[in-house]
Amino acid sequence: MTEKMNYTMKFDLDTDKSQKAKEIITTVYQALEEKGYNPVNQFIGYILSGDPTYITSHNNARGLIRKLERDELLEELLKSYLQDK
Repeated sequence: MTEKMNYTMKFDLDTDKSQKAKEIITTVYQALEEKGYNPVNQFIGYILSGDPTYITSHNNARGLIRKLERDELLEELLKSYLQDK
């Protein structure tokens, strides 16, 4: 390699983690809608209780939501809400 790189690459784990969380939330939301549930009510039930049966198993939504801790889920939802303000 004849050319040296004179800059430092930045790796942002938080951004990657946040993007994955958003993808999970969107997928779960769509699965809940497809099955006729009110996604907002179902997310609230899940966040408050930790009971994954509030989330449908349709399209593996229940498996996906369990990849996030409830506090991570709440953090992403709040960040998204506040960004729109």
